[in-house]
This record gives sequence, C-alpha cells and structure tokens, in this order.
Amino acid sequence: MYVPPAFAEKNLETLHALIEDHGFAMLVSNGPAGLVATHLPIMIDRARGTQGTLVAHLARANPHARDLDGADVLAIFQGPHGYISPSWYGQHPSVPTWNYAAVHAYGRARVVNDPAQLDAMVRALVHQYESGRGKPWTMDHLSADYMKGMLRGIVGIEIEIARLEGKLKLSQNRNAADRKAVIAALADSDSAEDQALGAYMARHAAPPSG
Repeated sequence: MYVPPAFAEKNLETLHALIEDHGFAMLVSNGPAGLVATHLPIMIDRARGTQGTLVAHLARANPHARDLDGADVLAIFQGPHGYISPSWYGQHPSVPTWNYAAVHAYGRARVVNDPAQLDAMVRALVHQYESGRGKPWTMDHLSADYMKGMLRGIVGIEIEIARLEGKLKLSQNRNAADRKAVIAALADSDSAEDQALGAYMARHAAPPSG
C-alpha cells in the first residue's frame, strides 16, 4: 500500500480498533490458481502475538480454503471513506480527492479443523456482533447435531500478524481551516458514510485549535 508520511498510522491501538470496528475484510492469497480473494468477517485477538492474531472461518466448499494452510496472506480492512469536494476548501487552486482509512495485515495462515476450536471461533464471532443488541441471539438453543453439521461445513483460519500497515488519509496535508471545513461538510451530508468519515476525521485528524 502506498503510504505517504503524512498519512501513515503506526499506533497499534488505532490499527486494532479499525480492524474491530470494520471487521468485514478481504483475505487475499496467491496459490496454484493465482491470486484469490475471499470477503469475510475477521476478528482480532489482540493478546496473541506481538501485533495480534486474526481469526476467521470460511466455507469448506470454498476452493480458497484448500490452499490457505501455511500460505502467506494479506487481510485488507477498509474504514470510513468518501469523496472530498474542492468546493469545501478555502485554499485554491485545488482538486477533488478521496479520504479513507485502511489497514493491511500480513501473516501466514493456519487452517483449523478441530470441532471444539471451530465452535469457539463461531461463538466468539456471534458474541461480537450480537452484543449490544436489545435481545442478543445466541447459539445455545441450537441442537448438538445441527451444530456438528454446520461445523463440518467450515474451516477456521488463524493468522498471527507479522506486519501491519495503516493509512489514514484524512486531509492531514491541508491547512487547519480546510480540514475544519471538510469535517463540517461531511457532518452535514445526507450520506451515513460521509457522516462516519467526518466523525472519524474529527477523532483522528482534527485541525489544531487556535
């Protein structure tokens, strides 16, 4: 990923938080069939490994699953993003751009087939996305036979992160007045994605006060 110094993010807490908040990712590997990508939810265990360990599962019928064990992989996480109009700037001439936040996580995949481990992976994923709901759904009411059948249809993947790249392209190369105007314009947009980007900019690239 091309990361100019102004947009580089190296803080591990910030990178892990983006992974947790935007866990639907793209897992890419290069195997006998060439480059292959699968879109899937990926969790991070911050406590395992120096930079964390990614945990996911995919369908056993997915050809990608056959080539993952021991493969070098790249997981791509995309945070808030959106179009930035030069009409929001006070400094001209200027051109349009696209602001975004992204994390690339590199590592070697390990396939998990043990039913107990798979069960724990799936339960952790369900807990992550059901927690906070008024009436969270659980797997507890599912029969043992049903769960055995479901678990036979998936494989687990664990990836200890060997390298993390973070890019927060949030108008840090603009002056304070322009950054403030961009945040305000995004917050005033009817688009939920624009509003999310504006809020993310306000947290991670707010212009200096004064």
